[in-house]
Amino acid sequence: MIKVSIGQDSHRFCQDPNSSRPLILGGVPLPGERGLAGNSDADVVLHALTNAISGITGTPVLGKQADILCLEQNITDSAVYLEYALKQMSSYEISHLSFSIEAKTPKLLPHFPAMKENIARLCGMSPSDIGITATTGEGLSGCGKGRGIQVFVVLTAVQK
Repeated sequence: MIKVSIGQDSHRFCQDPNSSRPLILGGVPLPGERGLAGNSDADVVLHALTNAISGITGTPVLGKQADILCLEQNITDSAVYLEYALKQMSSYEISHLSFSIEAKTPKLLPHFPAMKENIARLCGMSPSDIGITATTGEGLSGCGKGRGIQVFVVLTAVQK
């Protein structure tokens, strides 16, 4: 059996231009870039992926479970939320991921290889089974106007 799910997440950039919060996408820090606001590390790529996994398993992770990890246990690494979601997929494995990132800044193409490597490592798959694209969306949305970053991901999973 094959299942397909879509995940989405978005975060605003930190409003304080002097914030030292790093920008992390797909578990990869992007030095010198303005970070995203959020209780966790605000990694919109891993959050969208976690939401897509919830679409496969029917078990929500972001929200109550992430709040327990983040607010009560001070775990802000989004990879931990992803690992929790992956444990719920016991009878399925991810066969393909396709990410679409909307942002005016920063330029993301140079970071795609590192993001793919890290996501593949976290999910136990090959980087060649991960696609990542980016767009400014012609500046039509807040993310395309530079206010934040939005990510959509399509996840394909096969029954083990």
